[in-house]
Amino acid sequence: MFEFELLKIDGRARLGSFKTPHGDLKTPVFAPVGTQATVKTLTPEQLKQLGATLVLSNTYHLFLRPGDELVAKMGGLHQFMQWPNPILTDSGGYQVFSLALTRKIDDDGVTFKSHIDGSTHRFTPEKSIAIQENLGADIIMAFDECSDPNDKAYTQKAMERTHRWAERSLKAQTRADQALFGIVQGGVDPVLRAQSAKFISGMPFPGIAIGGLSVGETKQEMFDALDVVTPLLPGDKPRYLMGVGTPEDLIMGIARGVDIFDCVLPTRLARHHAAFSSEGRLNLMNASYKWDPRPIDPQCSCYTCQNFTRAYIRHLITSKELLAGTLISIHNLHSLIQLVNDIRGYIQEGVFESKISMLLEQWGNNAQRQMLRSDHEI
Repeated sequence: MFEFELLKIDGRARLGSFKTPHGDLKTPVFAPVGTQATVKTLTPEQLKQLGATLVLSNTYHLFLRPGDELVAKMGGLHQFMQWPNPILTDSGGYQVFSLALTRKIDDDGVTFKSHIDGSTHRFTPEKSIAIQENLGADIIMAFDECSDPNDKAYTQKAMERTHRWAERSLKAQTRADQALFGIVQGGVDPVLRAQSAKFISGMPFPGIAIGGLSVGETKQEMFDALDVVTPLLPGDKPRYLMGVGTPEDLIMGIARGVDIFDCVLPTRLARHHAAFSSEGRLNLMNASYKWDPRPIDPQCSCYTCQNFTRAYIRHLITSKELLAGTLISIHNLHSLIQLVNDIRGYIQEGVFESKISMLLEQWGNNAQRQMLRSDHEI
């Protein structure tokens, strides 16, 4: 059911197609994040018009609210959120990591307190898989433990625990219509990363995720980790870099053989009045845009840029109109989806490697990112 076809290689960049129950994913692909079974400010129809083919939803958040059993009774995530294309859910492992002050980890699982009401809950590999089976996504994740990249001793312990949990996740899976990905951990230590890549690659997962990056390390450390990991992964399985998605990260990740990306950045920036552009990242709240008749990016073909001016969008922001977030989200998501579409074309033509410098020059001023990744939006 889950077949990955490698269509072309350009350097280390890969053009592929991953078959899922809700359609074939053309890779490389960027997935907007719909934490609460919705991509913030946008309808599913708007996402389809943007060319989105994959959406990510969050196991931890949907477990707490509205509950995975409710989602199952409503026909699963596809029916619940009216998204007909493939969906990916994470395991909840990263959210547990981000709740450092309210969780306790042991070899069996994690006990944590809800950020909503303080109630106590417990995730184990078996529980995470059961929740994800109720949610019904096409691609699901093994339960893992992310760790602070600056603590090597604990990073090794967390990696070893992740490997044991990967084995338990495989044993716990009961649905054949969901592709369960194993997750490579190991922080920024090249020895640990190589060890984890080899271990996870040796297991019968139909795809492999690379976790524990964009959590405080430098951008170069992230790229160095990818340089270690991707050459060790099987060529006939898709590779998913979790929670990473600045334009520069997409370009450099694809150049290192990554196939799938997701990130909250486009919609989170939009709610903070920031937009990607060929001029660099713009803060549309700035007074300099009050009289500006230009679109966000004159080179952009999205609905927002074809119809609205910077002056109008700034007016919406200063008037606290919700449409501002929608219009900027449309633009930001279009920018990343179109960037990846363009790169697929370059790989098909065999010219991607020759285009990397040009793409980095075009998008480099948009590359700032938060030092601590957050792949969920509350």
